[in-house]
Amino acid sequence: MSLDVFRGMTIAGMILVNSPGNGTAYWPLDHSAWNGLTPTDWVFPFFIFIVGVSLTFSISKRLERGDGRGALLRQIIQRTLIIFALGIFLNGFPHFHWASIRIPGVLQRIAICYFFGSLFFLFTSVPVQIATAVALLFLYHGIMLHAPIPGFHAGDLSKEGNLAAYVDRRFLGAHMYRPVYDPEGILSTIPAISSVLFGNLAGVWLRAKMTLSQKINGLVQAGCVLLLVGVKWNHFFPINKALWSSSFDAVTTGLALLIFSACLWLVEAKGWKAWGKPFEIFGTNALAAYFAHVFFLKIQNLIKIAEPGGTRQNLRLYITAHVFQPWLSMQNASLAYALSYTLLWLALFGVLYRRKIFIKV
Repeated sequence: MSLDVFRGMTIAGMILVNSPGNGTAYWPLDHSAWNGLTPTDWVFPFFIFIVGVSLTFSISKRLERGDGRGALLRQIIQRTLIIFALGIFLNGFPHFHWASIRIPGVLQRIAICYFFGSLFFLFTSVPVQIATAVALLFLYHGIMLHAPIPGFHAGDLSKEGNLAAYVDRRFLGAHMYRPVYDPEGILSTIPAISSVLFGNLAGVWLRAKMTLSQKINGLVQAGCVLLLVGVKWNHFFPINKALWSSSFDAVTTGLALLIFSACLWLVEAKGWKAWGKPFEIFGTNALAAYFAHVFFLKIQNLIKIAEPGGTRQNLRLYITAHVFQPWLSMQNASLAYALSYTLLWLALFGVLYRRKIFIKV
């Protein structure tokens, strides 16, 4: 249950920060402009980490009931392709301009990380996973700070001049989120795979034969170490979500371990479960909740409502302007819409939860 609660906290955070009513948001609910870290920047790496924890339980369960590795591999590939395709669908909807459709994305990165996390868990040992998770962070550090970049100097970490942005422009062209870089691009997926591998290791630790107290203490210690490593690494390779810098990966993995440990202590050790029920509702239908909230945000953008003077606004802006802005400031009205939208999805998925309907991919 604690894993569902932590996953649900992450999904609720995704919906909240993705849904400002009028485009304005308080700083904790917005991404950092470039270098730096806000609570919004935690959300995506937390989910990648949770993917790693979850797959250790699901794959182990299949192995224990006698499923062969070949059958599991086919299922892993199928699930990877489905999640990736759902991401492409969200990027393209409703117009599907294939000449410029964005190829990377949140679901696409989740799919790739799930694929490699599953392969490493299925076919390698714990020491190999530890070594790979650490090596990928150092590899990414090395190529980002020392590899030559045509037209720029090695180690340039600006939006346009960094190596990851150059690679995305070179290989993705018009299929990017931003004109000069993509926050879910090709090279920055390398350290994101470390996030899922650290999740794998946390899952293995949780499945080990020891007391719950020992498990929680181990996760807390690992979280503190990674957090301190990331803070120190920031002096050499700045914390940057768009680049998914090695310091960013270490800091957010450390935070994920600490917050997950808190969930374990509250839910499993202390038995305080009522507070986590709303998050459990989201957590048991996580991918469906993510897909649905993005899809209907896009639907709202298609619905245009006439205003006095002949202007037209999309449904989200119209609701914010006419329901919340008459009695709230711009930022508070935007927040009120985001909270309302999050609660709407909580109510809808609460119905599915009560009926024990869980949408799986």
